[in-house]
Amino acid sequence: METVAPFKEVIEEIKENGGEAFKMCFQCGLCDSVCPWNRFRDFSMRKLVREATFGLTEIDGEDLWLCTTCGRCPERCPRGVQQIESGVALRRMANLYDVYPKTAKPLRTIRGSLISEGNSLSGERGKRGAWADGMAVKPFAADMEILYFPGCYPSFDPRMKKVARATAEILNKAGVSFGILGEKESCCGESIRKTGAEELFVKLAKENIKTFIDQGVRKILVSSPHCYHTFKNEYPDFMVHFEIVHISQYLFELIQTGRLEINKEYKKTITYHDPCYLGRHNNIFDEPREVLKSVPGIGLLELYESRRESLCCGGGGGRVWMETDKDQRFGALRLQQALDVGAEELVTCCPYCITMFEDSRITMEIEDKIVIKDITEIIQAVI
Repeated sequence: METVAPFKEVIEEIKENGGEAFKMCFQCGLCDSVCPWNRFRDFSMRKLVREATFGLTEIDGEDLWLCTTCGRCPERCPRGVQQIESGVALRRMANLYDVYPKTAKPLRTIRGSLISEGNSLSGERGKRGAWADGMAVKPFAADMEILYFPGCYPSFDPRMKKVARATAEILNKAGVSFGILGEKESCCGESIRKTGAEELFVKLAKENIKTFIDQGVRKILVSSPHCYHTFKNEYPDFMVHFEIVHISQYLFELIQTGRLEINKEYKKTITYHDPCYLGRHNNIFDEPREVLKSVPGIGLLELYESRRESLCCGGGGGRVWMETDKDQRFGALRLQQALDVGAEELVTCCPYCITMFEDSRITMEIEDKIVIKDITEIIQAVI
């Protein structure tokens, strides 16, 4: 089992990598009480914090890589331990020593793809804008109203390309002047940063920032809450500020101002899933619900765990790229909750959530019982 150094050196290394807040923990256990992992296995963030405080962390242990950065425990912590930042500090050490458990080894391939092609799916950079082939989508120009930044999954993943195309169709229908960067777009870097690859995050961020400035970008529309979070809350650390809008917010604005008209009914019973990085991390709860409520015929049900209490899909913190046992997937539990409330469709607005839910829908063999939709796919069907 990999260890890193005598404990005094480890403590200093943890501090240098951003884990100073570990020392604030007084072991109350509130973090463990809300962690979704404890519905499936014995996992203790409190134990991890305690070990790190005394320099005893084993950086190749699986527990270090379980956190999805969902944000439940920081909200409950009475001492400001900053579990997400502290956990990422430990992962930075693992990156430094290049040691990973078996379940996290795919990160090496992901890093290579991000370095060589600017995306996490091993897609050719030159084909990043191919999702828009055959559509009235132009390269971004400085005089346009907004830049649409679909992100990696909507650009390359076959399922998520449908979301990018739905978004473009909606924008065209509303008369929005928009463009895309195509091969000039790089991954936002949010998730690889949460795996501890800080230098790679900085590289990706600087590439995007330079491109935004060179292209005259002022306002950016994103499909992913992860892109939203890092552009809005982390890129300003590089002394830049762009106006960032998530698609759920923009849809609400377009409908409220009359630029987008709903012309058809959608006679389905649906339930809405709050993505962690849209809801808990950025307090966007109402806009997506108001968009869905604006659709005639729709029946909107609330899940048992919703809004701030929403159950994580399991894809954050880089977990979307790691292996998870079939019987330990948060997505499967979330789908069962949707079935329990009587929903025909589970609707959300995050590429990671859709990816995790679609995977669980197959492994649970319930493709004929529930459908997974992005909010843009609902609106696309009624305009």
